[in-house]
Amino acid sequence: MPTRPPLVLSFATLTSNFDRFAVTPMLLLIALALDEPLAGAVAVASGYFLAYGLSQPLWGLLSDRFGRLPVMRGTMLAAAVGGVVSALAPSLTALVVARVVTGACMGAVVPASLTYVGDTVPQEHRQGALSDLMAASAMGTALATAAGGLLAGFLDWRAVFALPAVCAVVCVVLLRKLPEPERAQAQGVRSHLMAVLTNRWALLVFGLVFVEGAVLLGTMTFLASALVHEGVDVAVAGLATAAYGVGVWVFSRLVKALGRRLAVWQLIAIGGASMFVGYLVVTATASIATVVVTALLLGGGWSFMHSSLQTWVTSVVPEARGTAVALFASALFLGSAAASAAAAYFAERGSYGLIFGVAAATAVPLLIVAAACRHRYQTRVVARGGPPSVSGRAA
Repeated sequence: MPTRPPLVLSFATLTSNFDRFAVTPMLLLIALALDEPLAGAVAVASGYFLAYGLSQPLWGLLSDRFGRLPVMRGTMLAAAVGGVVSALAPSLTALVVARVVTGACMGAVVPASLTYVGDTVPQEHRQGALSDLMAASAMGTALATAAGGLLAGFLDWRAVFALPAVCAVVCVVLLRKLPEPERAQAQGVRSHLMAVLTNRWALLVFGLVFVEGAVLLGTMTFLASALVHEGVDVAVAGLATAAYGVGVWVFSRLVKALGRRLAVWQLIAIGGASMFVGYLVVTATASIATVVVTALLLGGGWSFMHSSLQTWVTSVVPEARGTAVALFASALFLGSAAASAAAAYFAERGSYGLIFGVAAATAVPLLIVAAACRHRYQTRVVARGGPPSVSGRAA
């Protein structure tokens, strides 16, 4: 049995993350180039996140029904088309529409990759395999925020949308060589949905990751904008926020090592504390130094908390794993979209300290509830003989 994800899945995950995060250092450039307010340009990011999140249940159901790889190949091809249209968009409206379509299609990549790992890697090796996949995700994020800012600053922001479109086409070709895994069967779409939506542990994890998405991804969108607001060049702002990807890369290696020594609830608590301290650092003032520190700590938060939550969700409903993982990703990016949309008003007025302060305050109850609930799951469910059944009781 494999103990790590195939390289092509890592490349697909990298491409998806690059496409998702490349826009964050470019928001002010887009607003200026299209002669639109920053609050309007934020819709390019929040619309992408919203579509990315809302599309997850559809892709999960289709992957449970037709397979992980056919869904990935089809959606990445469509995302490539959306990326080309994004690069050619003549107005903000056209750009937002193109990014919404691209986000909806790219939304299939990461959950399908996670589900593929859940289908092929044994439970005892799964956290490590998912950490490897997260490392590839981190590389995509780091390249997006660093190279995206540089390309936008020295060439044109439109080139940043074209690059992942080309990579998506390469992924479609490479995925043809990957074997489709065997998967547990639940009969029909309704059975898939009911298996997940009647499971109390699955619903709990969805709620936790919604808040995590709002605190981490949704708020992190404004780190680069806060620096540009302070007069920092967009390319430099992109490089500063690229520390997030470096943080995910480094801390994901640490998680892989500590995962054999610490309980999952302890990993979650470390991740939540890292997010809290990170936002606390940048709340007082946004400078290159504080943003780099914050981005690194948020990378730790993602590595410790999110990897633990996504490992959790791959085990709660194994008979409908694709649907569960897709709804999990949907909740994550719906939370991200909600936070970025809600904070746009304050970002337009330069109130970045308030945005980051609220995120820091929210991280505290998130880490307490998530760690406590995971501890309860471990002691009351897994100790009784395995993951919960469809009803939410121990199997």
